Amino acid sequence: MKPDFNKIKKEIRGFAHSERRLVGGVPTIALTPVADGRTGAYEENAAKTWALVEKVYKLIAAEVRLYDGQMPNIVVAPEIVYGARTGAVAQEYYKKMGVSANIWISRSWAYSDELMSACMGCGSSEWQQAAYGLNQTDRPGAVWLKAFCAAMDEKKRPIFSIYNPDLEDENKPFTSYVATRLVRFSRAACAVAEMRGKNYLAVGGVSMGIIGSDVRRNMFHDYFGMGSVSVDMTEVKGRMETGFFDSEELEKSVTFMKKFDITFGKGKRPLSNNELLRASLKMTLIVRDLMVGNEKLADIDVEKAQGHHAIAAGTQGQRAWTDYYPNFDLTESILSSSFDWNGFRAPFIVATENDSKNAIGMTAAMLLTGASQLFADIRTNWTVKSVRDRTGINVSKVAPGGFIDKRNSGAASLDYSLNILKLAGVSTDDIYKAIRKLQNSKTLQNKLIKESISNTTYMAAVIEYFLGDGLSSHFTTPGNIPMTSYRYNTIGDKMTVSIIEGKTVSLPKKVIEEVSSTTNSTWPETYWAPNNMSSFDYMRKIGPNHDANSFGSIGADLITLNSMLRIPVDMQNVAEKDIFRPTIWDRFAGDDFRACETLGPLYI
Repeated sequence: MKPDFNKIKKEIRGFAHSERRLVGGVPTIALTPVADGRTGAYEENAAKTWALVEKVYKLIAAEVRLYDGQMPNIVVAPEIVYGARTGAVAQEYYKKMGVSANIWISRSWAYSDELMSACMGCGSSEWQQAAYGLNQTDRPGAVWLKAFCAAMDEKKRPIFSIYNPDLEDENKPFTSYVATRLVRFSRAACAVAEMRGKNYLAVGGVSMGIIGSDVRRNMFHDYFGMGSVSVDMTEVKGRMETGFFDSEELEKSVTFMKKFDITFGKGKRPLSNNELLRASLKMTLIVRDLMVGNEKLADIDVEKAQGHHAIAAGTQGQRAWTDYYPNFDLTESILSSSFDWNGFRAPFIVATENDSKNAIGMTAAMLLTGASQLFADIRTNWTVKSVRDRTGINVSKVAPGGFIDKRNSGAASLDYSLNILKLAGVSTDDIYKAIRKLQNSKTLQNKLIKESISNTTYMAAVIEYFLGDGLSSHFTTPGNIPMTSYRYNTIGDKMTVSIIEGKTVSLPKKVIEEVSSTTNSTWPETYWAPNNMSSFDYMRKIGPNHDANSFGSIGADLITLNSMLRIPVDMQNVAEKDIFRPTIWDRFAGDDFRACETLGPLYI
């Protein structure tokens, strides 16, 4: 259709509405049935093949949700693929539907190399691909599955292979083995699709020489398909001084924050109590608007109202800003939580000290789970001996291998002031189920907000560190909560990731007081111990001084996600049986580094 240029030339720019927080479609997963195309064999398999596709559809529709609670789009090929032309028919349809991941499904033999027309034409090299073959004997799907995956490996097209160890009854629900892998692939593929085309926003530059805040632009592009944007911190100052924020929302936020217990500083401070709170909240609104835009500001300045299409951000803070103005602790804590004065919502990702490597990890884990994330300093390693020497108390029963004191002034989500698994009534280690229940229950959402407020105190900054003052959240994360720690690392122009599962630790009050007095007691504190390794081993092997954390044992999901991005895992403690990577990894004897080196980053 020819554009109407006369109409376009008269168009007045505005703020384009989007159904989602950021502009972009919902991730779409394709289900592609394949079968033997020979007359007779095709007809015998067709109905049962479609029934298998329907089972996969229902499983993903029931179990997979995006970070904002939406279901991904799931589309099915117009017809069973059995050769080059039927593959092209699927490709044409998938292109229109915006597909970014595909699951091949078969209960029988199919002509594998002929389907490479679909492999090379059905989607692109950026698509995530999986194949499920039914373990049966009448028309063995394993024969097709192995032949197809071998063809994909030869052409360096990573594919996840799903095949149950035991014979399956296709008239019954999927086995746990098959269901887990179908769901794990789908969740990780959706997270990859959500990141692509979004930005990381650096508010300021490098903070106090911390290498994590050195934003590596090519790294974001090559590995995550993301852009990066930097704004000078004078942009925050200018918006505060000119009132470029929603003044009505500011008043609403002030009223909301007064529900918290706030301990303002004593003696001479740079701002009055009210000025400090209002300044901190102005900064919060401005950072959010810089990330995702604000339609209410379009009438004032339509360009500035657009924001920077950022799925994650970081604030430099120290010292260029905090020597003169309040720190970003309140800003980071509120935005990183699953609620604010407007109610329950998907978390924003905002990293302390502009630590972009931690921010991208928090983004990946949030997109997988929908849960808010905990940014932390790896503050201190405590052994059983250290605790006993300081307090006389033996903590060997609760932390036999020691524990890490994780605390940070800023982006520690307030959700970590309570046990959301317990709040949601989830007795198992299922963060996905807990988040789904929260997203669907106003009662649980209100309870989460109420308990977070009750469990959190905002405390004035230590002036010797933050000359411009500030308000930091303080809480203690309850013990015995499964929690996975992770961290992206950069070595030259290469990336690695560390993924360690563990649990929070419940300590006696006297021990908590001693640990807090050893460091900064005004900051939120989380005591954590890794599974099957000592806390000291974790501390000496993890890369920098920051890590990020997620409720739940999500290590296996993060390993799958990073294999899609071609980022090798340098340290992990996930059970071997739960590790799910593309078949090409087996051609490298399971060596994550050699496989990723051969394939290269996803977006190169």
